Amino acid sequence: MRSAVPIPGNPWPHDMQITVEDRPQHLRELLWLREAHGLHLEGDDLPPRLAETPEPATIPVDDATRALWEGAWVRIWRAVAAHAAREHAPQLFDQLQGTQAGSPQREALLREVVGPDWGDEFDRDVFQDPSHLDWDQASMAAFAASRPHALENSPERRDLDALIRAWRAGLTKIITIPCQGEYTRKVGPHALLMTDAARADSDGYRRALATFN
Repeated sequence: MRSAVPIPGNPWPHDMQITVEDRPQHLRELLWLREAHGLHLEGDDLPPRLAETPEPATIPVDDATRALWEGAWVRIWRAVAAHAAREHAPQLFDQLQGTQAGSPQREALLREVVGPDWGDEFDRDVFQDPSHLDWDQASMAAFAASRPHALENSPERRDLDALIRAWRAGLTKIITIPCQGEYTRKVGPHALLMTDAARADSDGYRRALATFN
């Protein structure tokens, strides 16, 4: 939301623009993969478990493949989160439309827009597992059911004063993941990664936004 000029009586600063990415596909895929395949990962800054636990993967993998996945997951997670934090210039999409299908220029631009994902190193067919399809479908249904009330119940309007303080400190993008608790991390110079639960709760959202100040 942004206005070219101040609007009398509107508490939202006319030049404040905040992007909310509440279904980051590649991050969600990684979270499902970690849980459905029971990956054992090392690191003290990893996101918490999913709020809605998926069924175990229907198609298991062998020990060698699991070891490869466990060795790559954290690195891929960080790369995907860093890309999700970026704001793409509008002209990038205009350039994409002007390139020829299959050309190196188009492939390079698509890569810049889409960013890294699990399929760069491993087979994306893993996400065709019934466990992932069922989990993602249930999540999409819940998301769609919430949309008619999304504007009137917007956390950004509810906690506008806290959002303005974070925006003045440089925040322009909020990315949410469907995990438990109030996990919040700054990713890049202008973005916050947090759980859906943190954004949904006023006190939790204010605490998350305050980490950016």
